[in-house]
Amino acid sequence: MEQQPQSSSSNSLLVGLLERARTGDVAARDQLFSKCRNYVEVLARAQVESWMQAKVDASDLVQQTLMEAHRGFDDFAGHSEGEWLAWLRQILTHNTQDVIRRYRRAGKRQVHREQSLDVHSTGLSGSFRIDPQDVQSETPSQLLAQKEREIELADAIAQLTPDHQEVIILRNLQRLPFDEVATIMKRTRPATQMLWMRAVKRLESLLSSPD
Repeated sequence: MEQQPQSSSSNSLLVGLLERARTGDVAARDQLFSKCRNYVEVLARAQVESWMQAKVDASDLVQQTLMEAHRGFDDFAGHSEGEWLAWLRQILTHNTQDVIRRYRRAGKRQVHREQSLDVHSTGLSGSFRIDPQDVQSETPSQLLAQKEREIELADAIAQLTPDHQEVIILRNLQRLPFDEVATIMKRTRPATQMLWMRAVKRLESLLSSPD
């Protein structure tokens, strides 16, 4: 898999923590997983926010994924931030697929709401593709052009209000049309689009703020 350039600040921090954790530094290992919790949580929510929302708690997937990563830490052979995050996504993908299979066997599948696992293979920032419908609007698009700011993006989303988080996840990560987002959020389409514009502006502000 071709690796994209990473944000230098997050890359150096995570790589440093990863290398120290490998030497047996327990504090560095705990900090490494703590830094990645928001990232795993946003990806997990992107998978269960709609069609499995009422049946699956994303926090359960997050906990299971991080526990398995802890147990299998010595098996991780990579060295870069990209490889580390891809490894976490792989574990999360496996756990999500297990949940999907269980609901299929139980006859509880909702085909019309089922989402793909593309966000797991492309990463978080890789899923923030510009939608033609959004480009034509008057909303800011700087955020959507950001590349490979995985940890920063997840941390910024975690700072949003619950409504802003939900509309970003549904619109930008799940790629749902505004009409469907509006139905899920029990709002009118114009109100949903306005909420989304405000959420994007807030996210851009958080990402552009100095550390």
